[in-house]
Order: sequence, then structure tokens, then C-alpha cells
Amino acid sequence: MPRKQKAGNYKMKTHKATSKRFKITGSGKIMRTKIGKGHLRRRTSDRTKQLFERMLPVKSRSLKKKVRRLAPYMDKKSK
Repeated sequence: MPRKQKAGNYKMKTHKATSKRFKITGSGKIMRTKIGKGHLRRRTSDRTKQLFERMLPVKSRSLKKKVRRLAPYMDKKSK
């Protein structure tokens, strides 16, 4: 006998671009990547390229709220 579908129990989909751009630390901080990493980096110095690798904490409350809404299961990821 098949199970009945429960009303209102929908899974939210993760916004994949958000989950790739942001990471959550063990303490729960949301970290973001820096801009300008995509292309045209041939002439930049090695030090500048290294600085692009660092991630920065998200400061604005509104952006934190948006990220958590777009990627609800991001903090539950196990790596």
C-alpha cells in the first residue's frame, strides 16, 4: 500500500549559485568570496591573486538573511 502524501511538507530547493559563492564556518559565520576572480588576471601580481583566494565574512544582516533563505541546507552540509 503506497504512503499518503502529507500536505505542506515540501522540500526547499537550494540556489546553487549561492551555495557555490558562500560558505558557512563551524561557528556559523557566513563567508563570501571576493569579486574579480573570473577572468583578466594574467597581468595581476601573484600577491594580488593570493588575496583573491581569501574569503571575507558577510557583514550586512539583510544579505545574511537572503543567503540563508536561498540556501536553507547549506549549514547542514558535511565536508
